[in-house]
Amino acid sequence: MLKQMTLASCLLVLVAAPTHAAEFMDAAWAKQACDAWNADTTLTTGLMDNDGYSWIKNDNSRGYKLVQMYRTDCGESTKVQLNISLQGDKAMCNYGGAPDGKKMDASYDYLMHATDADWACMGEGKFGCGAMGAMSTGKLKFTGPKMEAMKVMGPFENFLKLTGKVAGTKTECKAK
Repeated sequence: MLKQMTLASCLLVLVAAPTHAAEFMDAAWAKQACDAWNADTTLTTGLMDNDGYSWIKNDNSRGYKLVQMYRTDCGESTKVQLNISLQGDKAMCNYGGAPDGKKMDASYDYLMHATDADWACMGEGKFGCGAMGAMSTGKLKFTGPKMEAMKVMGPFENFLKLTGKVAGTKTECKAK
């Protein structure tokens, strides 16, 4: 009986122990964002063929596209990266974390940043914070092929909403 109670007590402690959420837009968060990307069929299939345009195939024959992002208040040195590649018939994220040394090319790749308040607004999909609204109002600072982004507005909208779906604490910035 005592062993059963001890085992039950240990299990209760493990279940009740708080889980550590990643810091918003740190390497651990980016890994979770990569997994969330792969679970979103609008991203995985919508970027493959969107009204006759294939976002994922516009990669200069490198075999991948890069998406880097950061919190404006924390500075560019804190950016994280998602590597997206064609796998079978889907645009899949195969890496999420700190930038891995691949060279960004603004003709094919994306660098985005926003304030925490604007990331929150985009993540919730609030009025004026969707992909089109965020780009046109300057809530989302954006370097990359803007015309291409316009062609895949639906999937791009889902990408921005990932920032609200992937849990992450927003503590004060450590680097600028």
